[in-house]
Amino acid sequence: MNRRALTLGALAVSGALALTACGSDDTGASSGSSSSASAGNTGSIKCDNAKGQLQASGSSAQKNAIDAWVKAYTAACKDVQINYNPTGSGAGVTAFTQGQTAFAGSDSALKPEDAAAAKKACGGNAAIDLPMVGGPIAVGYNVPGVDNLVLDASTIAKIFDGKIKTWDDAAIKKLNPSATLPSTKIQAFHRSDESGTTDNFTKYLIATAPADWKYSGGKAWQAQGGQSAQGSAGLAQQVKQTPGAISYFELSYAADGIKAVDLKTDAAAPVKATVENATKAISTAKVVGTGNDLALKLNYKPTAEGAYPLTLVTYEILCEKGNKADTLAATKSFLTYIASEDGQNQLTAAQYAPIPAEIITKVRSTISNLG
Repeated sequence: MNRRALTLGALAVSGALALTACGSDDTGASSGSSSSASAGNTGSIKCDNAKGQLQASGSSAQKNAIDAWVKAYTAACKDVQINYNPTGSGAGVTAFTQGQTAFAGSDSALKPEDAAAAKKACGGNAAIDLPMVGGPIAVGYNVPGVDNLVLDASTIAKIFDGKIKTWDDAAIKKLNPSATLPSTKIQAFHRSDESGTTDNFTKYLIATAPADWKYSGGKAWQAQGGQSAQGSAGLAQQVKQTPGAISYFELSYAADGIKAVDLKTDAAAPVKATVENATKAISTAKVVGTGNDLALKLNYKPTAEGAYPLTLVTYEILCEKGNKADTLAATKSFLTYIASEDGQNQLTAAQYAPIPAEIITKVRSTISNLG
């Protein structure tokens, strides 16, 4: 597949591409029905006689999206039970390559060594990356009395590498001249587990502050010092309860009073971590996968005003062919729903960004041909 930039105009998912049920499905809802459950509209969810348990694990970044999707899907498809364990991207990929799950969620595309292992789990067929969830990585902080905070990539790199140790450091003051910054010690928290969020966070630092972030990157945290916690939820909890704390996690976890840093970029004004601003950056990603593999290369240096560059895309990783027969129907049914217009529309309410139309269209086509 040739590399191509995704235009901002492609972000609106065409209603003509919505995957809707024709006739009647397992829910008894007919095509075009406005029947709904408390979890959301179920009329467009086609169960296709799917039954049984669907095991999946991986990215904690997409957990809140998965929770919303599972609630809606299982309200319609009552014969399917979906168990998604947010163990982190690294653990999720490992479980998939060991044949323990139907699919894995990962905030990074499969590495070559993982692809080789996954091929064995797929009966000699290739595993593919299907981008399903986008969104901003928020840099959350807890500094009492500081309601607005601007940081740039260089300062963030120095904070997480232990080079900047207090909140009244000169570099932070320069970026926040009107703030009253305390001398509180900075408590920088990183993921203890292998994480695609860590991978994307450090890719951003490598791309934008190479002089201050000398590490090679990856799912495992490499810098020395700091403190750690399990999963995005664990990091968010530490920030919430620890004065002086700072960490990184998906915007959906920056709730319950957690404040997020505004990023100083080359744009005229600092950029807030919002779904809309992340969408502006994700729209400039390029497809670097081949065939039905839709791995993306994100642009960490977008030039558009208001583009929030610290973003990630979560992939659902599964076999292109060779999926287990006992879970194939449920896998196709559930993935068909979450890639549909209705499924993608749920993302914004959950503080995630839908996948641009050009890519999600290909995702839908690939899912329909899974075997």
